[in-house]
Amino acid sequence: MISQKALDLIVDSEGCDLSPAWPGGASGVTYGYGYDLGYNTREQIQKDWGSYVNGNTLSFMLLCSGRTGLAAKQMINPSTKILRITQQAAEEVFKNKTLPRFRKLALDTYPNLENLPEDTIGAITSLVFNRGASFGIQGQPSWDSRKEMRELKPLIEQGDLKAIADKIREMSRLWEGKGLDGLITRRNNEADLIFS
Repeated sequence: MISQKALDLIVDSEGCDLSPAWPGGASGVTYGYGYDLGYNTREQIQKDWGSYVNGNTLSFMLLCSGRTGLAAKQMINPSTKILRITQQAAEEVFKNKTLPRFRKLALDTYPNLENLPEDTIGAITSLVFNRGASFGIQGQPSWDSRKEMRELKPLIEQGDLKAIADKIREMSRLWEGKGLDGLITRRNNEADLIFS
């Protein structure tokens, strides 16, 4: 798994939404500990939440699949805010479905990560949980915004912990002055965790 400190970092950063929420930016509608419906397929949502929520809530969740940004924001209104999940459901899905999936994605994306300290594995899992694992597409805006995600790969292969932490801090350039200070704080916390 990942270290308790890394687990605490992810849980504290994500918070827990028992009603549908829209964090802003390019996010989709989220539930629980950062479960973003916009970036999950209907099949995945059904598999993850089907046995934890009632039919109305599940139907709404499935409708949110693939909707991000303003399309996601528009999904939330007084009639959908009442479609709640339980704290237990949030914890079960996070622990048994989401976290293992993102840990595996982090390990698959960054060879040699499994050989680094648990706190580092946890910090990179937090990063991938928050940003995904894409390296961007050359010629597209994502090429610049995903630059540090690409540049982490050789640093992780070399096991250079200081350089990994510094590279994570460099990502803060993406959110400076955009009212997304929580993301800057999260990157700094991930870097601090690697140093610890």
